[in-house]
Amino acid sequence: MGEAGGIEQQQKSSDKTMSTDPNDYTIIKEGEAEILMHAKNEVFYNKTQVNNRDLSIAVLRTFISKLKEEHEARNNKRMKTPQKVSEEAYSGNVEEAATDIPVSRSPKSNGECDAKAEPSEDDPQETVDLTEGKGQRQVKPPIVLEALAASGLRAIRYAREVEGIGQVVALDNDKASVEACKRNIKFNGSVACSKVESHLADARIFMLTHQKEFDVVDLDPYGSPSVFLDSAVQCVADGGMLMCTATDMAVLCGGNGEVCYSKYGSYPLRGKYCHEMALRILLACIESHANRYKRYIVPVLSVQIDFYVRVFVRIFTSASAMKNTPLKLSYVYQCIGCDSFHLQCLGRSVTKNNSVRYLPGFGPVVPRECSDCGKKFNMGGPIWSAPIHDQEWVASILANVKSMKDRYPAYDRISAVLTTISEELLDIPLFVSLHSLCGTLKCTSPSAVMFRSAVINAGYRISGTHVNPLGLKSDAPMDVIWDIMRCWVKNHPVKAQSPDQSGTVILAKEPTLQANFARAVASLSKAQAKKIARFLPNPEKHWGPKVRAGRQITSKHASLLGPHVINGINNHEEGDEPEAKRQKTDNHNSPSCQEV
Repeated sequence: MGEAGGIEQQQKSSDKTMSTDPNDYTIIKEGEAEILMHAKNEVFYNKTQVNNRDLSIAVLRTFISKLKEEHEARNNKRMKTPQKVSEEAYSGNVEEAATDIPVSRSPKSNGECDAKAEPSEDDPQETVDLTEGKGQRQVKPPIVLEALAASGLRAIRYAREVEGIGQVVALDNDKASVEACKRNIKFNGSVACSKVESHLADARIFMLTHQKEFDVVDLDPYGSPSVFLDSAVQCVADGGMLMCTATDMAVLCGGNGEVCYSKYGSYPLRGKYCHEMALRILLACIESHANRYKRYIVPVLSVQIDFYVRVFVRIFTSASAMKNTPLKLSYVYQCIGCDSFHLQCLGRSVTKNNSVRYLPGFGPVVPRECSDCGKKFNMGGPIWSAPIHDQEWVASILANVKSMKDRYPAYDRISAVLTTISEELLDIPLFVSLHSLCGTLKCTSPSAVMFRSAVINAGYRISGTHVNPLGLKSDAPMDVIWDIMRCWVKNHPVKAQSPDQSGTVILAKEPTLQANFARAVASLSKAQAKKIARFLPNPEKHWGPKVRAGRQITSKHASLLGPHVINGINNHEEGDEPEAKRQKTDNHNSPSCQEV
């Protein structure tokens, strides 16, 4: 989960001072960074987030290479376009300038000549070239803001491991965290000291007062990022990257629908696809905040991993492109009796001649009762229904990870996730679970290969999903999915069920499609055919969320941290126990108080 404590907790601990006893610290090494961590949980650190940090570094490396590619593409476009000499660059008129300064007519543009000549303030030719040849300059190193830095581990890793990165600004609203961050920066030598700077500040106010100044903004809070999004979308430069984590999965996955609506503006549904829906709710929320400032997002990678969701989006400014937002949002209708779900797009566009009109979406897409089982629908959303990944980016990120596998501590896990994402169907929101389908019908489950083959033989596409090993994305409508299952049940009969059961109603209908379960060539993905691991177990026990920074660790945290950690903390604090409390405990455990 995120590396920064909540705002209230940060304010409570703002007056704490860190211990100076070296025996109270342990050295933690991750990648090329090393940090000093205090034994009393004064500054938040979670080992599990190594997956998050490694993935962020991989995306950041790809982002820098993409910026260079885009810069070169702009330069090439300018070189092909005839460049005109502007009057402002001269002290005289255009005719005088043409007489004194020869304009190149060769295929090479003035901008290309600039790279070979050093500008001089006294030479008018160089002044013109300096003005026109700005596109030929090197891309400035991107400036990164880690809004919730805590120990500063992420910021230090960015500075030490990402080539071509500029300044990294690490913020925190907790005095102890800023002290720890500064100490860790010094501990990591000259590279970290020259690139990373730590500040005590409220991230929201800082981002609001530095609008469009940072090329990359990283939000990794403890819990929901919703309170930071409005200022974050204003802080990112045009074409920059926003990296955002949300760890309040109980809220995003439908445990508290009203809370999710108040934070994210969407109502979640508790389907098997709830984790992917959480990703799409977060994207829709970021888009909503961006639209208020005539901006919009382009997702390049969105992952659900461990106990959180993480999205990487680029932010652009365009009042006209922003009008497409309703076309990217949809409501979800989920049947309460079976696994059928349908999407209702929020808007539509009509093109006539060269003009585009934006109109409300047609609806409803479903009747009052499910056509498969006869039950009613729950409605959720709106969610982001456009693609949540850019496959070109995913391929570049995966190639980078594989080429530098020794520099990623969590290489196995992130390469497995990226491999699975690279094979997902981009244009299919949400998914069905094969086991859930069989659970509705109370039948044995066909193998994933057989089910995939039946869908492919029926003329539809199908893929897996990185969110769930049993999840299947397909463009086949739900009536085709149920027809395939009806054909399967005919060959594998089930026991008679109550007539009001959803499965009974579904099986009572004759299939209109005769499924073909013969193995299709594309029934296995490339990764499956090569037997590449796609879903790996946790590397160790208690691999999950940790206790918020500053909280006292007690026995109730054993499920999060493990009994050995709890025992270690208790033994460490046993010597500091007040005498009065110890005496009371001794009296309570005396023979006279014990049961006979």
